[in-house]
Amino acid sequence: MIKIGNAPCSWGVEFANDPRNPDWRRVLSDCADAGYKGIELGPIGFMPEDPAILADALAENDLTLIGGVVFRPFHDSAKWDDLWDAAERTCKALVAHRAQHLVLIDSISPRRAATAGRAVEAEKMDPAEWEGFVDRIRRVAQLGVDHGLTVGIHAHAAGFIDFEPELERLLSEVDEGLLKICFDTGHHSYAGYDPVAFMRRHIDRISYMHFKDIDPAVKARAVAHHTGFYEACGQGIFCNLGTGDVDFASVRQVLLDANFSGWCTVEQDCDPAGGTSPIDDARANRAYLSSIGF
Repeated sequence: MIKIGNAPCSWGVEFANDPRNPDWRRVLSDCADAGYKGIELGPIGFMPEDPAILADALAENDLTLIGGVVFRPFHDSAKWDDLWDAAERTCKALVAHRAQHLVLIDSISPRRAATAGRAVEAEKMDPAEWEGFVDRIRRVAQLGVDHGLTVGIHAHAAGFIDFEPELERLLSEVDEGLLKICFDTGHHSYAGYDPVAFMRRHIDRISYMHFKDIDPAVKARAVAHHTGFYEACGQGIFCNLGTGDVDFASVRQVLLDANFSGWCTVEQDCDPAGGTSPIDDARANRAYLSSIGF
């Protein structure tokens, strides 16, 4: 059974301490009002870390906590203490609410910021740096598994797991029992690859899905002009589902053919100070998914 959730990033929540963030209770109520039954945790610290407070609010809105994301610079060994702290706190929160999915994302690097969608130009790690990078991913994945969570790697524009060959190289070097894939349709398209073709090759390792669509005109301009990720979000690169270049009917068919069961989470990253209406977008995305059989 495929279940559809949403995430705080659809309300512009990327960092827990951003003063522009909406109130966490509003995000929960909006999510429920838009027709979803599950939500992600968002960046650790955005929602209360006191389990009793969050449990009551989730129950009040009839929402299940799906999982949480560690969006930290796995590429930067100097930031290890912060990364590990975020990972431990996220695992603790997920276990407290019986959530399943721990998602690991290498956050945006200044070395990669200008080459999102430009694989040929993007800076590569040297062998020693890559070895340390993979080791940090492996250690956090083991932490998640030790907490009983399903851990998935998530490619992200302007990080060091951005382009398809990097993702596949990582998958070849980390045991499948330790690390699955949280597959994001939009980021895969942003990077210049076909998300449906990737899903067909790797569906057995995909444990969790992020549904995101890409406006092809905004993407083309962003790639051509070396636009930064958050600036591109403000320009509307992540459009309503079904209005961009991701073939969600085929995404659905791949999932059905594989008897995929579990959560698929809508993510429409937006500028928290922008002119969009997150709840209207959330409703439109839920309606679109319903229209194609989700």
